[in-house]
Amino acid sequence: MNETLNERLLIILSSPSGAGKSTLARLLAKDDPEIQVSISATTRSPRDNENEGKEYFFLTRKEFESQIESGDFLEYAEVFGNLYGTPLKFIEDCQMNKLDVVFDIDWQGSLQIKNSKYKNNVVSIFILPPSIKELNNRLHCRGADSRSMIKGRMEKCKDEISHWKDYQYVLINTQVDEVMEQIKSIVSAERLKRSRRKGLANFIDKLNNELKDNDS
Repeated sequence: MNETLNERLLIILSSPSGAGKSTLARLLAKDDPEIQVSISATTRSPRDNENEGKEYFFLTRKEFESQIESGDFLEYAEVFGNLYGTPLKFIEDCQMNKLDVVFDIDWQGSLQIKNSKYKNNVVSIFILPPSIKELNNRLHCRGADSRSMIKGRMEKCKDEISHWKDYQYVLINTQVDEVMEQIKSIVSAERLKRSRRKGLANFIDKLNNELKDNDS
């Protein structure tokens, strides 16, 4: 049977900082050529290993706020003093190119996407750490933030975890390989949902016509 999805999935991965959502998003896209990691716009400064248009679209606050007023973002939020958002054109291009998009965003961005015109495309997954101690260790080991930034992320953790009930799926990231298999199973099942399968109704009509021909 030759069929395609009506519209591509928007796969949301949310978690407290350090629980692994960014790593899992990259691994998922690497494993599946039909999945593109969302590229966000941000007002924060680029890190040494980050490039314009690859990890982020880097904007000044004035540029970002201007694009908010123009309705150019699917979602946006201010996190630790910086603005982050998903350009609407980026998502439209992915839909046109028949690509699913995986997001590593917080609950605020997730809620905005769920309330957007793409709400029926959303697959939302919340990632929990195996323990708070392990979460703290991961934040220190990745070496990306100052001590004060890590303290701020840990203080925000309780609020972030409180939104777990807003997601369709909740996974515990004890082992990356294990949780990756769970995410891939979720994506496979979501792609097979009846509502997402373009051409299925036509295929059923074809079977019914064959039954009529068989009876005659």
